Order: sequence, then C-alpha cells, then structure tokens
Amino acid sequence: MRTIRSYSEVWPLHTPFVIARGSRTEALVVVVEIEHDGVVGYGECTPYARYGESVESVLAQLADMRGQIENGLGRTALLQALPPGAARNALDCALWDLECRSSGASLWQRCGVESPAQVITAQTVSIDEPERMAAVAKRLHQTGATLLKVKLDNRLIAERLIAIRSAVPEATLIVDANESWQADGLAERCVLLAELGVAMLEQPLPAGDDAVLASFTHPLPVCADESCHTRADLAALAGRYDMINIKLDKTGGLTEALSLAQDARQRGFGIMLGCMICTSRAIRAALPLAPAARFVDLDGPTWLAGDAQPALDFGCGIIRLDQA
Repeated sequence: MRTIRSYSEVWPLHTPFVIARGSRTEALVVVVEIEHDGVVGYGECTPYARYGESVESVLAQLADMRGQIENGLGRTALLQALPPGAARNALDCALWDLECRSSGASLWQRCGVESPAQVITAQTVSIDEPERMAAVAKRLHQTGATLLKVKLDNRLIAERLIAIRSAVPEATLIVDANESWQADGLAERCVLLAELGVAMLEQPLPAGDDAVLASFTHPLPVCADESCHTRADLAALAGRYDMINIKLDKTGGLTEALSLAQDARQRGFGIMLGCMICTSRAIRAALPLAPAARFVDLDGPTWLAGDAQPALDFGCGIIRLDQA
C-alpha cells in the first residue's frame, strides 16, 4: 500500500520579482511525497492566488485525496478526481516520479522523448524603471542569456522597451503583460512591439475579456497564458491567439500537459513552456515538453536564494541536462 505525505516550503528570493499583478520576495510551494515498497516519488506545485489557490487550500485538497492515492489511484483516474490546478499537479508529478524510480527509467524515457544536452530558457526582466530594466537586460545578455522575457504593466511601455532594445539589440525579446492592458489601442501597441523586434506578446488582456484579439491581424504572435489551462480551453482560443503557454500548475500535471501540447499543435497553435517561481523539482517534471516548445521559460529556480537538491544545472539562459 502507498503512503502519502504533503507539506509546504518557503524559498526566499535573492531579488524581488515584480510583475503587473504585484511583487513577491519568496516562493511558497507545496511538496508531495508518495511512497510505495520503499520507493518515494516527489512532486511540487506553486499555489497561485490568481486562480483562487493558497498553500492552505492546496494542502486541504491533498488531504481529501489521501485515501484514494494510498489505495492506488492512478494518473488517468486523477484527471477526473481533481480539477486542474496546483494540487493535482503535485500529485500527478509525484506519481510520474514514483513510476520512474520504481521502473528505473527516466522521465524522458517514460514520455518517449529524447533528452537534449541542454535547453535554452528565457531569463526574466521584472518590472522597474526603464533604465534599470535595460541594465538588467544588458547584464543578463552579457552573462549568456539570448532569450529575455520582459514583464510589463500598463505604463511606460514604449519607454521600457526602447531602453531594453537599445541595451540588447541582438537579444530575442518576448513580452508578458499579465492581463494588464486594455483593448483600446492594443492593435497599435502590437505594431510598436513588432517594430522593436519583439518575438511574442503574452496575455495582454484579461482572460475572458480577450475577444478583441480576433478583430485585427497580429503583427507578432500573441500567446495565451491565463486564458489557457487545459485542452478544454483550446476551441475558444482559435482566432484570438497564435500560441499557448503550458504550465504544469495550470494543467494539473504532466499528464494533461502532454495531451494539451499534442492537441494544441494539431490545431495550429505554437507552444511556449512556462513555470511559476519554484524549485528544480517542479522544473524537472516539465522538461519533456521542452523539445517541442518554440519558447521555453523555465527560469523559476534562478530567482531563488537556494534550490531544492538535487538542483538542475542552470546557467544564465540555459539548463544543462546531463544530470536531468
């Protein structure tokens, strides 16, 4: 019989992380351990207030699932037993990890995906004054990052982007507005981004208030984040978005994420792979999705003052996978 244990952890950040929705100085994660026959599988999630989650609510969901998990509930049945979200993600990833450790196969092997030697990941430039954001972008680029994700709110958009582009003319830039923009002037703003060589715009409008995206030709790809959690969301995104951002904490685990990626590609959506602020435990579970993604944004652990062990081998803008 299995046993399950769940608990929270607090991971301080080395630098405040600032987006349109607010600022944070620590990451609050929930860890699940599932043991069977002396083998332990680990999963991690980051409860997100934007989706009505807290550490307490996630721990309560996990407590409610204890009996079913200990009695052998599998990943497929879990999709129906819990809604998508952080709690299901932690359980699903712990079950994947338990399967891998019990069988001796890697997660890459279990998913039927060949592991690359390395993954290029975005490094995030969080919101600040234009000259400070430009300085951070320049430092990251000089340290090795070729892909930069620029966080923006609804102010100083042109000033920030012009300063950053001037500082890093050769970097690939993607922009994330985190639902902070409005429909008025959006088409013109997209043109500005395209003229500055921005490669993608992520979630400019609030989820559920994004129909206007279907009313104009996109001069750059627009990616759904908050608007896309699972396969059930894809039909409504057609004509509005060109890409989707897959995060395990939204899909409720790797099992749904793999299916979402497949269905999205079949519908013509490009794939971005993202994460919350988390430790290497959570990133490792998402890695099999990376080879099929146009953009990978898995820099969550690089914001932490310390990381869960064994930590992935992060460089600036790169994850080396020899030990993954």
